[in-house]
Amino acid sequence: MESTAPPLPESVDVVVVGAGQAGLAAGYFLHRHNRDASRRGLRTLDAVLLDASARPGGAWPRYWDSLELFSAAEHSSLPGRAMPRRLDGRTPTAADVAGYLADYETRYRLPVHRPAPVSSVELDEHDGPEIEGRGFAVTLADGRRVRAAAVISATGSFTRPFLPSSAAAAEAAPRQLHAAEYRRPEPFAGQHVLIVGGGNSGPQVAADLLPHARVTWATRRPPRFMPDDVDGRALFRVATAHVRGESDAAVTQLGEIVAVPSVRRARDEQGLRAVPLSEALAPGRHYDAIIWCTGFRPELRHLRALGLRHTDHGVPATRRDLPTASTDVPGLHLLGYGDWCGPASATLIGVGAHARRAVQDIVARLA
Repeated sequence: MESTAPPLPESVDVVVVGAGQAGLAAGYFLHRHNRDASRRGLRTLDAVLLDASARPGGAWPRYWDSLELFSAAEHSSLPGRAMPRRLDGRTPTAADVAGYLADYETRYRLPVHRPAPVSSVELDEHDGPEIEGRGFAVTLADGRRVRAAAVISATGSFTRPFLPSSAAAAEAAPRQLHAAEYRRPEPFAGQHVLIVGGGNSGPQVAADLLPHARVTWATRRPPRFMPDDVDGRALFRVATAHVRGESDAAVTQLGEIVAVPSVRRARDEQGLRAVPLSEALAPGRHYDAIIWCTGFRPELRHLRALGLRHTDHGVPATRRDLPTASTDVPGLHLLGYGDWCGPASATLIGVGAHARRAVQDIVARLA
């Protein structure tokens, strides 16, 4: 789907890099600010959303076909518009989410430009709106440039899958891929597949493959299933209370794997059990393929020129009182990458609150 946005302007108040769920949430609050400002005769903000993908939906169109959310639609929505419920009563699939995000973008007429991959964001002194005397120059891969007073980086992590390098794995299987490349079980029918990973994607991919292939699931340490009644809404509530200091319980204390229905069936009815990774990759073990369900890293390569300081956890330093805001570069916000830039900010239900605060900060600085 090509963007229907007007030609890319040379200068705007705000550039949002990315138009997945986090970028769209920021776009919604920019839209709402402009609507309210127009009614009150106040200054509106020019903004663009630059998305690397040629189609809407963020990363959701690229997940495996059978993926379902942890929570029902009413607990998986972005601000302003509820996700439609499935008629069959099941939780939404990845395809449902992709369709919802495409509709959300259209409903609010968000100024999304695509495909418009951003190669770099740099500090720039220019005529126009600035924050603390400086603005940004945002350069696209095709050489086009947009100047802005503020930047919201919302690129997610799907484009940076973490694929471990393992000599033992290279000897054990001729084919290796990351879960980001897995779509459906049929190409693996009748094969012996090793699934590596103790997070949520490992057992979910294993459950998807079990009816079609011989599956070995391996983890570095024993997997920890959450109670069967825990869903995304419960996780969001626990994470928020912990970060606010209202509870000592963190999400990790509940476990590391949400027992969605497909995983419960694989565990209880089909005997899915994890073996130690060292055992799975012992000399003499052979597989047709290895699927690494080993997570992702934040896609922040476009911010290298800013020279951001990093924390001990390897992520850019952000303000304690406003975890989306860079401590080094006024006017830069990092949205939707994980708890380090706001509790539950990498979830549909959780990102809205952080997007609202980021936009409020930008509005206040540009007022």
